[in-house]
Amino acid sequence: MASRKNLKKHVNYIVGELFTECMINSLYVPGTDKEKADELMGQILEMQQEFVSRISHTQPGNAKLFYKKFKEDFGVQIKTIIDSIAALN
Repeated sequence: MASRKNLKKHVNYIVGELFTECMINSLYVPGTDKEKADELMGQILEMQQEFVSRISHTQPGNAKLFYKKFKEDFGVQIKTIIDSIAALN
């Protein structure tokens, strides 16, 4: 990423897409557990807050390692959320 601003936009876009997918699944897919969907939407918003906050407070020292770990952690969280959305039915 070229800047923190662009990285924050990227994170917000991905989180927005996940939130929308979860909401659509909750509202329009029959047989979806609405309570689990609501909990998952809350987790998605918490994840967004956590990762945007991490971008804002970059650790001093080796920025390359910081962003590498950030990318790995974000990827793991995204995969977990996607699997949870798939399990709502």
